[in-house]
Amino acid sequence: MSIEDRHPGVTRPSISDPPAVTLEYESGTIRLEHVAESTVQTLQTAIPSLEFDPRTDHYRVPAHEYASLRRELSDTDSYTGLDDRVCRFESLPTLESAYELREYQQAALSHWLETDRWAEIGTADDRGEAGRAPAGVFELPTGSGKTVIALKAIERLGVPTLVVVPTIDLLEQWERELESEFDVPIGRFGGGQQRLEPITVSTYDSAYLKADSVGDRFGLVVFDEVHHLGGEGYREIARVLAAPARLGLTATFERPDDAHEIVSDLVGPVVHRLDPDDLAGEHLAPYDLKRLAVSLTPEEREAYEENQDTFTSYLAQSNIRMQSGSDYQELVKRSGSDPKAREALLARQCAREIIYGSDAKLEALADILEDHRGERTIVFTAHNDLAYDVSERFLIPTITHQTGAAERREILERFRDGTYTRIATSNVLDEGVDVPDASVAVVLSGSASEREFVQRLGRILRPTADATRAILYEVIAENTSEERVAKRRRNGNR
Repeated sequence: MSIEDRHPGVTRPSISDPPAVTLEYESGTIRLEHVAESTVQTLQTAIPSLEFDPRTDHYRVPAHEYASLRRELSDTDSYTGLDDRVCRFESLPTLESAYELREYQQAALSHWLETDRWAEIGTADDRGEAGRAPAGVFELPTGSGKTVIALKAIERLGVPTLVVVPTIDLLEQWERELESEFDVPIGRFGGGQQRLEPITVSTYDSAYLKADSVGDRFGLVVFDEVHHLGGEGYREIARVLAAPARLGLTATFERPDDAHEIVSDLVGPVVHRLDPDDLAGEHLAPYDLKRLAVSLTPEEREAYEENQDTFTSYLAQSNIRMQSGSDYQELVKRSGSDPKAREALLARQCAREIIYGSDAKLEALADILEDHRGERTIVFTAHNDLAYDVSERFLIPTITHQTGAAERREILERFRDGTYTRIATSNVLDEGVDVPDASVAVVLSGSASEREFVQRLGRILRPTADATRAILYEVIAENTSEERVAKRRRNGNR
């Protein structure tokens, strides 16, 4: 279809008089006006998502393609000018952060800045930092200062910024940090507040609801715990934001469902990666890892084998291999209509509860706590019930999803000041909470996730004045599925 057919009344321009192109943000898309057919054909080769919208007689691309669109327009001479109405942000005063970056943090920031996605407005020096559009992900251990690097990135670019975080705890931490570092009002989406400012922090849930209405208000978006962006709904946040500069922060980027590839498309690839071994001893505490194998009691073994057989028999019959998150989701979906699938799902849960809460694990924990009496220790569990069992048996304060915000803050503060030397927790402290430094961590139950393992390790890898070695205990029930998944994680990722 020719441009005359698509735009009735519009005359095809002559080669000597190509039209100017106008870019406008509209509901999560970039609308192109006065675009020549020759320009469209050139752009569609590089940006297949550029499509004609017959409702408005305009071409559009998803907003996240804005930087690519600008770059491709700079490489074609089939138009006379560009009226870009997308990047019209509020100006910010000069931002200055008091943090001084460590060498590896500066290297990460430099690698990110080098990914500038457009260069048509002169050199980087000509354009200044605000004219940059870097994009990419930092994969750095918990405790290595990813937030500090992000604050320096915000300072360097000096453009309106949206910070997206997974939890209310992180929302409040980022809000405090931004208010402390920068002398500007900080906006907030989440926790009952909807306040837009040039620098705003939002939960993923609130950003999902608000992004298309503020998609042209920010030049930089920072996704903390960026692996969450791989979720089916959360992806839309990145798609409807026009922000040309993008930064992702995580301890482990890859997801078992391979959705990290989608995150790479929306935010950028990993541009700087370090693991705990790279930093241990200098920037993180030196650490030791001890894996303790314990045996089930005869009664636990019998119950475990019975439930595990029910589960594995169904998998064999149904051709589900349980090698990824999508396999588990398929099992859950089938359980809604297939009684055998539901029986298998329940049997799996029973088997996991037996190995996670075995008597031998609690006995091993008793020995560990005795060996490290007086040392600041965190006990990690996968389920609330086990966290409460640990709390009751060893008189340890516990934090779960059911713990109120005020009580959680009090427990962590008393852990910080030394009133408590031990706390137990389910998965709520794995990410998104400012946990006081600890020198000992005990994992009583967990998964094959490298993310979970690295995050827990990061909770104890803060340097101490006396260079004390941190230690992580992983307590595993031998000859069970837990032993196999832990081995798979070590062989595949460590």
